Amino acid sequence: MNSNLLNREFATFQPQGYLSAANAKEFLQQLTEAVETSNNPSILIDMKEVEFMDSAGLMALIEGFRFAQEMKRNVSICSVAPSVRMLFELTQLDNVFNIFDSQDSFVAEAVAA
Repeated sequence: MNSNLLNREFATFQPQGYLSAANAKEFLQQLTEAVETSNNPSILIDMKEVEFMDSAGLMALIEGFRFAQEMKRNVSICSVAPSVRMLFELTQLDNVFNIFDSQDSFVAEAVAA
């Protein structure tokens, strides 16, 4: 798994590959570090490079989301693969996270608001 943090009007966190029990701890550490070091009030998790996510990856994402809330950061997700999106829908976490089709739709709806 790899990730990047890009600074603009919002911070973008870009995990890659598989988010699973094998790397959930590393993912959570990188996400919390990104939240801590960002000066932006909004964090966008761009999941276009995430091929698979299991329950451990989902729990790491939830823990990162809670940490961001404690740090007074807004977290949104974009570019979710259909199989990963199904996981969000089955767990009803699509009602918790702001999920956008792409970075462009996030910018149009969230940043422009």
